[in-house]
Formats: sequence, structure tokens, C-alpha cells
Amino acid sequence: MSELWQLSAGELAETIRTGGASSREVLHAHFARVDAVNGHLNAVVRRLDDEAFAAADAADAAVAAGDELGPLHGVPCSIKENIDVAGTPTTQGVVAFAEAIAPIDAPTTARMRAAGAIPFVRTNLPDFGLRVHTDSQLHGLTRNPWNPNVTAGGSSGGEASAIASGMSPIGLGNDIGGSLRNPAHCCGIASLKPTVGVIPMATVVPPEDMLVASQMMVVEGPMARTVADVRTGLNVLAGPDIRDPRSLPANLTDSAPDERLTVAVLADPPGGATDVGIAATIRSVGDRLSDAGHNVVEVVPPAYEEVIDLWGRLLIADIRAQKDLLSMVMGEEALQVLASFDTHLPNTDFPLMLTLHAERFAAMRTWSAFFAEYPVLIGPTWAQPAFAHGADLDLDNLEMITDTIRPVVPANLLGTPAVITPGGIVDGLPVGVQVMGDRWTDLRCLTVAAEIESLVGTITPIDPITA
Repeated sequence: MSELWQLSAGELAETIRTGGASSREVLHAHFARVDAVNGHLNAVVRRLDDEAFAAADAADAAVAAGDELGPLHGVPCSIKENIDVAGTPTTQGVVAFAEAIAPIDAPTTARMRAAGAIPFVRTNLPDFGLRVHTDSQLHGLTRNPWNPNVTAGGSSGGEASAIASGMSPIGLGNDIGGSLRNPAHCCGIASLKPTVGVIPMATVVPPEDMLVASQMMVVEGPMARTVADVRTGLNVLAGPDIRDPRSLPANLTDSAPDERLTVAVLADPPGGATDVGIAATIRSVGDRLSDAGHNVVEVVPPAYEEVIDLWGRLLIADIRAQKDLLSMVMGEEALQVLASFDTHLPNTDFPLMLTLHAERFAAMRTWSAFFAEYPVLIGPTWAQPAFAHGADLDLDNLEMITDTIRPVVPANLLGTPAVITPGGIVDGLPVGVQVMGDRWTDLRCLTVAAEIESLVGTITPIDPITA
């Protein structure tokens, strides 16, 4: 019989609902798991014991009273430390924000609570989330449970490491350059980068207002060990909120029951090298989908390399506009990474910026036409396995890092959904399969990812490897 910390969020909710275990027992099991493994991983950076146990007792009282229960009733959830949780600091991983207490929840935190979930820990991230490796000025390095010598990914690396190791069943992260998906690949879990506007995000900790690239690209979303839990998270989190003017009541497209789709496979994305084992994993998943009746075709989407370049040039404009603020509060290593990225990309004046936005519009239009012919695109999350800690600090490795992350950034530029689910293990490390579709097809992407999961299986939770 599985221990409570090994169960999925959905299984825990059912166990609590039917009296198999109390919410207090479930919470205690997860805190005990934190005690057991977090010393090896440094994924959890703050515990909320008192308020979490009070919420668990209230959840148990609601079960006893026969009250209507939410889909995550009594289930612990973890929340990245750049998402507001009332009464705790939204630290952004930097010393300067160590006491930046949020008086109210972020919309996503509030919706998790409304669904019955209990925020019980906060998780690590790199300084301001501006790194694909999780090592923060405030809390230090987060380790990957599969291999302590390689990155857990970033910027939601604390979330992924905690979920993969059984410390948390479900959590919240965010994504402007793969930050929900990079760690899912590295740690072997599932996640969703939703269509921009589907899930609201807002903060009361300055800066409250987003610059242009962030308005177009940044999202919050759920992370878990199973695609079913990620779908539950989307159902809980989706919908407009007055605090995020981008958010809207979207009508999301799903597949019909047993629908056979034309699936595009991109095992070796243009623009750089792809690890042979990762490419083989993607093709193997494509073969399994073909065996299941889908029409699977290897094809490259339009202007793939140009889309990657556009993402970098638009994002760096936001970062350059905030350079003075960031240089005052970020750690030396984080600034070194940003300086490398900054040096790598050309300066963009205002007329050229207008041209770049027109090019983005053209890319969105041509990719929509592509998705009309190929409703689903599967490919790698990263083109390379998880890299060694600190490899992104070396300017000589900059091309390796940009090559590695290139498959995740088109979904950011285009505002489209992307789901990650494990496709297998290569040389002892997980390989995440990325399932992409056109805007508003989040549910279809989840359905295909769930089919892949059913064919491949889940690979977490695991006990962390410590040496």
C-alpha cells in the first residue's frame, strides 16, 4: 500500500473525502516527508505549519459535517516564493525582499484555497525567476532528486524538486521562458503553461505592473506528478480576475472522446543540437501515438529559429528597462547570467521594437495556420539533459544553454499552451515531452499528454539520490 505522500493530489482528495485518512494525517505525512528529504534538496524554503494544520482541522470538520467539498479539499499544496500567499513574504529569491509580506493572496493562491487546497510550504526560485537554474541569493541551491550534481531546472525548480520527491502533491509556478516546463523536464513531473489570459496572475508586492514582454508572455500554472492533477489545477485556476486585465473567460477546446488527431512530431528542433537519446525518446512517443491510431508526421513548424530569436529580443527589452532596479537587488551570480544574455542579444531601438512586434504577429498567424493542419505538436522540452550546477554562469557555455532551452520558448512568444509529461529516462535523467497546440486548446493538449502518460507511465515520486 502506498504511503500518503506517494499519492497524487486527486487520490488524496478522494481519500480525505471518503474517510480513508484525515486532512491532518495527510498534512502530517507531507511535513514528515519534508523533514526526511528536504535537507538533501533545499526545495522547500518556508513552512506554514500552524496555519496549515488549522486549515486541515477545518477541512476535517467540513467532511464530518457533510459539507460540499472542493476538488482539492484538504490536500496540501506548495507555492513558489514569487506568488503571493497572505501573511508570508513574496521574496523573489532575493535578500532585499526577504520581509516583503503580502497582505492578500494572489488570485491563483486564493483559487487553490477556494478549491479546498491548503498552502503548507513555499518553494525556492532563482533571483526574480530570471534563470533556468534554481540557486537563489536568499535561499541557495536547489538540487535535483534524480542527481544532486545537475540542475533541477528553473525558475520553478523548488516546486519541481519538491513534487518529484514526494514533499508536495501539487503546486503553483510561473513561466516566461519555460519556468513551469524546464523543471518538469529536469525532475520528471507534469506541468502546464496555459494560453496567456486563461489563468490570472497578480501581486501586491512592487513592481505590480508588467512591462510589455511580460504582458504578452508570462503566465502562472499548475505543476503535479500526473496530468490528471494538472488538469484539475487548470479547472480550479482558470477564469477572469479583476486584478489581471489580460484574463478572460476562455472557451477551451478539447479533443472529442477517442478522436484521432494529426500529430506533428519535432524530435530534433532546428537551431542547435539535440541529444540523441532525447530525440529518440520523442520519436518513440510519436510511434506509440501512431500505434494508438493517430496520424503522426515529422514536420517543422514555420520560422522556428526566427521565433526563438524574437522571444529573446523582446524579453531582453523588458530586462534592460529594469536593469538599474535589478542590479540593486539581485545576487552576483544572477546578474552574471543576465549580463551574458544581454551581451548575446543586439540592442533594440524603438522603431525596431515596433517591427519585432509585427514579426511576432506574423509568427502567431503562421503558427495558427500550422496548428489548423496539425492540431498537436510534440517535441522535446529541453534539447539536452539537465546541465551541471552553475554551467549557465560560464560565458563559454552560453550557446549550450540557449541551445538547450530553445524548444520551450516558442510557446512563450506565441502565447500558446504547452503541457509537459515524462516520456522516459535517458542516462538516469528524465526526459519531458512537450505537447503544444494553438491558443485556447489547453484541454486538448492535456488530453494528448494524458494519453502519452498512459502509454509511458509516471516516474515520480522518487527518493532523492544524494551522492
